Amino acid sequence: MSIKKLSMDELNRPDSSSALVAEKSNISILLEDIRSMDNVGSFFRSADAFAIKNIYLTGITGQPPHRNIERSALGATESVTWYYSKDSIQLIKDLKNDGCVIIAAEQTDKSINMNSWSIDSFKDYVIIFGNEVDGVSQELLEQCDGIIEIMQSGAKHSLNVSVSGGIVMQYTHQNWLNKKA
Repeated sequence: MSIKKLSMDELNRPDSSSALVAEKSNISILLEDIRSMDNVGSFFRSADAFAIKNIYLTGITGQPPHRNIERSALGATESVTWYYSKDSIQLIKDLKNDGCVIIAAEQTDKSINMNSWSIDSFKDYVIIFGNEVDGVSQELLEQCDGIIEIMQSGAKHSLNVSVSGGIVMQYTHQNWLNKKA
């Protein structure tokens, strides 16, 4: 069997300015106190791939332009809309007032399996991902309308935050595409 890898031109993807205004899902991402610029860049890259509406950067989370963010984002900071707020609690309150459903990606006694969660195409969602060590803060968890968890079987019981983000974004993207069809 002969296999040919597709070139960037053959993939027929939009450029950054076209991607910025392309149709987006009803999912936004909030990053709370993410320490690693590489993780932030990875979120941008996955957000671009999965038509994420916005990324909210909060607290100590780094902001573009930063060379370590760009190193892993590979230009996605130009194709994904992002905002920064020092105060994540006030931002969540404002987003709730705007009608957004707030969901945390975290392991708690109230979390549900991500695969049993379905998005409503008529609602806007914000999914929170927390600090690499401490996860989503208790203060933000208390503001959430729901908590989803990626079910795991390994001994470590955790994933890198940007890997978790990629898994959740791919799941919500597929869910969004299915609702559009």
